[in-house]
Amino acid sequence: MKKVFLSTASLAAGALAFGISSASAQEAQVIELTQTACQFVEVEDGGDHGYTTTQKADCEAINADSGADRLASAKVLTLKPGKYVFRVTNKNVPYDLGFWVREHDYDWRNPLHKLNKVSVSGGGLSQGTTKDYEVTLEAGEYIYSCPLNPTPNYKIVVEG
Repeated sequence: MKKVFLSTASLAAGALAFGISSASAQEAQVIELTQTACQFVEVEDGGDHGYTTTQKADCEAINADSGADRLASAKVLTLKPGKYVFRVTNKNVPYDLGFWVREHDYDWRNPLHKLNKVSVSGGGLSQGTTKDYEVTLEAGEYIYSCPLNPTPNYKIVVEG
């Protein structure tokens, strides 16, 4: 697997473009993301905001106050079509987290979306653990978030 590290410094430069130039078409590219309270660190302007949380409701209140502004300045991941592994780490949140990447218009209540749209999710990310979520992305728009540690819906654009 080819790894892509999303450092705060590289994200500060603006939108990201990742490609699989030297890797085979079947090889998944790894994108590493770190969750802290109520956010994914690498894509938020300013990095880790230092929020604290003991439960989901804490993040709901934080996001009600600052989520829209944070999302407006968050970095958009710009990727090429292909296979990806989102390697997600729960850095310091004291309860189990998850990860969910899906097409921007995915509605979990629509049974046709479950058959025809991309949606990959999972939980069980206890404090200090890392899990991989593999997904194949085609050209289009996607979002990712954590519903258990409510984060904004960060944007991915796949061009190619």
